[in-house]
Amino acid sequence: MKVFTSMLNTPLLTKHTRSPLAISLIAAVMISLGHSAYAATYVYAGKLITAEDGKVREDKTLLIDKGLIQDIMDGKVEGNEQDSFYDLSEYTVMPGFMDMHTHITYQNEGTAGYLKRFSNNEADYALAGVGYAEKTLMAGFTTIRNLGDSYNETVALRNAINRGIVDGPRIYTSGKSIATTGGHADPTNGMRRDLMGSPTPRDGVINGVAEAREAVRQRYKDGADLIKITATGGVLSVAKSGRNPQFMTDELEAIVQTAQDYEMTVAVHAHGKEGMKRAILAGVDSIEHGTYMDDEIFQLMRKNEVYYVPTISAGNFVAEKAKIDGYFPAIVRPKAAAIGPLIQDTFSKAHGNGVMIAFGTDSGVSPHGENALEFQLMVDAGMSEMDAIISATYNTAKLLKIEDTLGTLQSGKIADIVAVKGDPLEDIRLLQNIDFVMKNGEVYKHSAE
Repeated sequence: MKVFTSMLNTPLLTKHTRSPLAISLIAAVMISLGHSAYAATYVYAGKLITAEDGKVREDKTLLIDKGLIQDIMDGKVEGNEQDSFYDLSEYTVMPGFMDMHTHITYQNEGTAGYLKRFSNNEADYALAGVGYAEKTLMAGFTTIRNLGDSYNETVALRNAINRGIVDGPRIYTSGKSIATTGGHADPTNGMRRDLMGSPTPRDGVINGVAEAREAVRQRYKDGADLIKITATGGVLSVAKSGRNPQFMTDELEAIVQTAQDYEMTVAVHAHGKEGMKRAILAGVDSIEHGTYMDDEIFQLMRKNEVYYVPTISAGNFVAEKAKIDGYFPAIVRPKAAAIGPLIQDTFSKAHGNGVMIAFGTDSGVSPHGENALEFQLMVDAGMSEMDAIISATYNTAKLLKIEDTLGTLQSGKIADIVAVKGDPLEDIRLLQNIDFVMKNGEVYKHSAE
């Protein structure tokens, strides 16, 4: 009302515009604007997991305004007539989930998918990513790390989502992964000689310290948020070894030091022990997959505060597909059969040895939108339901270094909220059917009727 009174006294209201009709119209506009400006959202939670600790709170209302959690109040508070209210009395409300290992513009299709390197353009990958991003958001994942793409298309997708052009999770992307010649992320593996050429740091292939530094700086220039390297062989690359070390120590140190200069973290694909050991000692932030970890690696990860991102879903997926004749190229199939089944057991041992766990699926290898299956696999391997949820909220925010703004439900933090009917602490499988998704204070999914 103060705003309306002020407007009536402004010089803009001349004698020609002080008519009753003009004043009525201005009043209507200002009342409408006032309702919009001061409208808030109230979310009532029958059960609330804030993820700041292992406690479950009950009978709480979250007040959300301007994309932030303004307050968490006792009891059911519905606000005023102009406010939005969501009654989730029969639901468990949690922070939006985060997946630390995705490939949001790619979907595994076995042998047929390898041919897309020769037929797909940047736009094909980017547009596919639009659909996969929406699936991921609807599954309750409001933030992801994307660890490797083909043409830096995830930088463009991230920007489009941030501008509200398309719907999807908040993306932190590495752009193209960094490999060595013939390494797991060398994009020319398996090609004939005239197509193979000699890829450069711009293409994500390095040899030596100078090129290692150049590759990091190129990714900074490209707009990447972090660095992803492939420190050992991998399962799906068209190359023989799935576990040999593929970077020298000085190359790893150059990558980490340069990344730190640009305030970028370093995520490391690794299956074999020696590659992991070199990477951890060089100062990286996370180990992805980690299949052949042992007690020495567990100790190094604890000492150096390195996160483990397990990707059990992808391991199980490739192990099953390896049983199908012709699904994978002949050079890939034995790697998938040998490495895939081991990751869940590795996770169990790592968790039992006190290694820090951050949730990650490798979605794109496993299907997009099925990210929450990882919760069940983690619990099956011995992690508690609450710890599994915290691994996908607070721990992931810590890995991304955004715990001041995301990862828990607390006053002042960004309103990324998901909810599921029932109690996931009694049945973790419930998280595979999320009913309510809010990101930045905006509701994207509400089937909780």
